[in-house]
Amino acid sequence: MKKYAISVPVLAAMMASCAGGDKGDDAKRPNVIVILCDDLGYGDVSAYGSKTISTPNVDSLAHGGVCFNNAYATSATSTPSRYALMTGMYPWKNERAKILNGDAPLLIDPDGYTLPKMMKNAGYVTGAIGKWHLGMGNGDVNWNETIIPGAKEVGFDYSCVIAATVDRVPTVYIENGNVVGREADDPIYVDYNNKFDDEPNALDNPELVRMQWSCGHNQAVINGIPRIGYMKGGKNARWIDEDMADYFVGKVKTFLNDNKDKPFFLYYGLHQPHVPRTPHQRFVGATTMGPRGDVIAELDWCVGELMAELRKLDLLDNTIIVFTSDNGPVLDDGYVDYAVERLGNHQVTGGLRGGKYSLYDGGTHIPFFVYWKGHIEPTTSNALVCQMDLLNSFAALVGQPVRQDLDSKEMLDVFLGKSENGRDELVLEAAGRLCFRKGNWALIPPYNGPEFRETELGNLKDFGLFDLSADRGQTTNVADQNPEKLEEMKLSMHEAVQNYYNAVK
Repeated sequence: MKKYAISVPVLAAMMASCAGGDKGDDAKRPNVIVILCDDLGYGDVSAYGSKTISTPNVDSLAHGGVCFNNAYATSATSTPSRYALMTGMYPWKNERAKILNGDAPLLIDPDGYTLPKMMKNAGYVTGAIGKWHLGMGNGDVNWNETIIPGAKEVGFDYSCVIAATVDRVPTVYIENGNVVGREADDPIYVDYNNKFDDEPNALDNPELVRMQWSCGHNQAVINGIPRIGYMKGGKNARWIDEDMADYFVGKVKTFLNDNKDKPFFLYYGLHQPHVPRTPHQRFVGATTMGPRGDVIAELDWCVGELMAELRKLDLLDNTIIVFTSDNGPVLDDGYVDYAVERLGNHQVTGGLRGGKYSLYDGGTHIPFFVYWKGHIEPTTSNALVCQMDLLNSFAALVGQPVRQDLDSKEMLDVFLGKSENGRDELVLEAAGRLCFRKGNWALIPPYNGPEFRETELGNLKDFGLFDLSADRGQTTNVADQNPEKLEEMKLSMHEAVQNYYNAVK
């Protein structure tokens, strides 16, 4: 088959002409799948050269498509980066875009413009399966009724998700706004401030805990795992942690089969390798790195199952697959699972400094591959790209207006491997603190605060300037040696950030 040779304007026009057409026209439009992992590091996939871990199914996307060496999430934590992916907007512009609890209200404005809404406007069936962590409801969620607003109001025709992270309550699946398996005579209650006196918790009932907590995870005990937050009821609705990967793979396969004759957009939020790390028994011992390594092997299996189903349905040639992670990696993140002790020679960030929560590059520099069998020539790209650029780039692909009022940049040629003309600059965020990338340079302003477990947060006493072309690991602050470049970077960051705040005053 001839490789991708259609110009972007021609392709966009073709996509637009197909919108709203018959089934024959639908076949011309590529399906789009975004796979978003949870806390997967740049060095956690073997496609980037790691010899300590094997991810063959993920690698097949990297080696068969565009493998990006310079791709970023907007944020070093989950909720903000997911917000940016869905809205095409910097999360630091929304003061509520922080790590959310499981009972938080919907973060995205139901009337706002989103990636799934844009795809729906182009005639696509839209689905969200897996981790959500963008809030739902209006702030006082009744888990025993249909929860509105939620994924549907954001633009998804179908959804089956977990509300937040695997370590937070409620530990239930929510399908199209309804808790799966809920029962009227066992109502569900969730509280993040007060414990339920008749329910066990990790501090009062340590004998029920099978996975020890290292910090912060000492409230409700569900499936022997202490969580963040308290939960009561819904005994038959609670998930089994070890079965979660299989459960969501099944939902993905059903979605693909139900929509094989229509153009579809699928957001697949993998929960691995976020804590608590509970691989299915099939994957226990799959690596030498304990539960964290084993759930990465499980993650790779999930990708393989998706690819196999697309192949079986004869959809692989007509499906664009984006694989990436919501932020950088972390080892000890609240449970004693020996991720640090059993790491061996594995470099979770691939040599980058920092990790999840950090302003250093390891916090937001993530794995990123774009695969389209028969249409993308396998290549590597050093273009500076960001996940939030997918919105306007996919808009160009499917013939929808490219919005100039978003922070998302239209870079379809870059994502399809036809150009290296990526972003000029990018504002990055970690727990409310901002840093800046421009060209090969990284600027970290001074912030007060401590460091955090094994992750260096980047709380510097003075400005940090790093030349990533010569010092990828950010080992040396060269601000004093490059005063002109420092002032240029400070001015550029000030313009990028302050212009927004001046506009909203």
